[in-house]
Amino acid sequence: MISKEQFQHELELIIKNAIREDVGDGDHSSLACIPVEAKGKAKLLVKDKGVLAGVAFAKMVFAYIDTQIKVEVLIEDGAYVKPGDIVFYVEGSSQSILKAERLVLNAMQRMSAIATKTQSYVKLLEGTLTKILDTRKTTPGIRALEKWAVKIGGGENHRFALYDMIMLKDNHIDFAGGIPEAISKTKQYLKNTGKDLKIIVEARNLEEVKTILNAGGVYRILLDNFNYEDTKKAVALINKQCLTESSGGINEKTIRLYAECGVDYISSGALTHSVYNMDLSLKAV
Repeated sequence: MISKEQFQHELELIIKNAIREDVGDGDHSSLACIPVEAKGKAKLLVKDKGVLAGVAFAKMVFAYIDTQIKVEVLIEDGAYVKPGDIVFYVEGSSQSILKAERLVLNAMQRMSAIATKTQSYVKLLEGTLTKILDTRKTTPGIRALEKWAVKIGGGENHRFALYDMIMLKDNHIDFAGGIPEAISKTKQYLKNTGKDLKIIVEARNLEEVKTILNAGGVYRILLDNFNYEDTKKAVALINKQCLTESSGGINEKTIRLYAECGVDYISSGALTHSVYNMDLSLKAV
């Protein structure tokens, strides 16, 4: 997984690029009608229900725009909110508040939606030992925000990107000439480069599970599109020699059944690619 320093750098890049995209050479709407010395106050109003996420990021955005802005937080990330709740008050330069408004709202609305969906999956897994994982099926450019939201919702982060974990999927295996070849070449690559990366290998059937186990040295086996019976058989076959992960079209109706098969993790792209933004607004007071 990436370090805290790397993650922080990703967040800084997101803010910098988002402001570049949105503000350009100036917020001319505000510049045209609001005096530069004008001070204002606004509140972040909740108009929906769900798990709140993005408060800490919003504070980063306001600080990036204007270090003199003051934010009074009333509700923290991870709390369940409902219509009418006030998350925070922000006070300072009116122009600065308006410049930050859209980025703050865009980020918090999406992050809250992801956190809400993640928590709903976490609750479906209560009483099992299975944890929910996100994937790389994220919105280009804001992956750090979406994975942060998954954590706030109670889920776990999979690898952040292609560089912090090795995951040999069907195409890697086919291009490499088979499972033994892909794993062998990967081990040699790690030895040659001195990199300390965990290896996950995808299995498409029980025979491939056996082949992966025979090769050894694998951190986790991904059971892709297995049915329930084969998942149970695979878990028994693996017998804790490595971790197990189920994926492939798993939804709210099936997630509990896969967890009851005994897998350690269930990964779901739906956490980040199939959500509806939470309705939030920033209102002058």
